[in-house]
Amino acid sequence: MPSQERLLLYRRAPASLNRPALLEFAKRLCQEVAEGRRFTCLVTGDRELRRLNLQFLGNDCPTDVLSFPSGEPGGDLGEIAISADRAAAQACQFSHPVEQEIAILMLHGLLHLLGMDHARDRGRMARAEAGWRKTLGLGAGLIERVRR
Repeated sequence: MPSQERLLLYRRAPASLNRPALLEFAKRLCQEVAEGRRFTCLVTGDRELRRLNLQFLGNDCPTDVLSFPSGEPGGDLGEIAISADRAAAQACQFSHPVEQEIAILMLHGLLHLLGMDHARDRGRMARAEAGWRKTLGLGAGLIERVRR
């Protein structure tokens, strides 16, 4: 099991977030979805996501979640970065708590770390995300929202 410090990190994220609940969710993802493989999730703001998006993908805009696979077979899966600002706006839009939105984004990012790609996999990631959202008690996911 990854250490708590390595699993979930915060940088310029609202102090009002239920951090213990998010840590428990991250641990559950690690155990159930990642089958014990480690990952790190950074919860930060739009400014940091915009910087990362520009630096690594060439897109000069903030986004809600980015995934950075490690490329290490059998090792750490990689890193996920989530914008607490985007999560708060999306939580308001979909009428659920910001922690649920961060959980949805964390699951989506983790599936990318596991090698899934909804742009190219003919629905494999969408099916996996839907199944895990049901198991984990989460609302509509990112892929499902785009299809509406």
